[in-house]
Amino acid sequence: MQPLVAVTEPLADAAMAWLRGRARVLAASPEVASIAHPERVAAAVVRTLTRVDQAWLAHFPSLQVVGRAGVGLDNIDLEACRRRGVRVVHTPDANTQAVVEYVVALLCDALRPRLFLQRPVDMARWESLRQEVCGERQMDELTLGILGMGRIGSRVAEVARAIGFRVLYSDLVEVPTARRHGAESVDTPTLFRTSDVITLHIDGRPSNRGFVDAGLIASMRPDALLLNTCRGFVLDHEALATFLSGHAGAMALLDVHEPEPFDADHPLLELPNAHLAPHLASRTRTAMDRMSWVVRDVMAVLEGREPDCPA
Repeated sequence: MQPLVAVTEPLADAAMAWLRGRARVLAASPEVASIAHPERVAAAVVRTLTRVDQAWLAHFPSLQVVGRAGVGLDNIDLEACRRRGVRVVHTPDANTQAVVEYVVALLCDALRPRLFLQRPVDMARWESLRQEVCGERQMDELTLGILGMGRIGSRVAEVARAIGFRVLYSDLVEVPTARRHGAESVDTPTLFRTSDVITLHIDGRPSNRGFVDAGLIASMRPDALLLNTCRGFVLDHEALATFLSGHAGAMALLDVHEPEPFDADHPLLELPNAHLAPHLASRTRTAMDRMSWVVRDVMAVLEGREPDCPA
């Protein structure tokens, strides 16, 4: 008999069809109550909204594997899964290219203002616009600092160096030379103190909560550009609001927040030099489809094979 796999959040059609050819698939929602016959479920495929913790696991006595169709594992209690003997697999490289492209887009938004004409203008207005729409700083004149030199940070370094940035990085572990792409290693205080642009790419481990604290933020250059596309909780938003309020030439472009969605009390709302996006960095159709193919590793575990991407 084919194993029963609960899918709690949408997957790409092709991946879902592939899975249906190998297992009995139960389409459900993130709430445990939506899953029929939980005692028979051998595997679960989740995305972001399903919180896999000890209480959730208790509903599934036959569970062998949880597949996270995504990169981060913040919503999965890995220790609880280990205690239960439940394997966890994910797709750690599925969105690397999408996030790197998004970081480059943010850099262009901040450093290269653009204007598109909807109607003809006379020569005087034409020349006026060319004077008004002018970037203050060119990328090959700037230092870009990368906090976290993992898959995404390393690829950002490669692209930034190709564009012409001087690139610095800070990481907890030694980064092989080949993955540095010419970036220079510095400590974290130096990174924040000397970089014109700082982009955050640290992971979601609990010790990274509030890692970018008031001290680091206060040490930034008065015209610094700060990008966050990793986790909202790594950054002290109150401290950032204080810094931006006192430094009109600085700017923050934040794609991730704590909580999500944020509410009306968010300290960065209404600040003209803070720009808040609704967690879009990984949102390309290609990246979303690649995440869905975690189903291959889910079936590998169910069939007694070693998965390609265990957590």
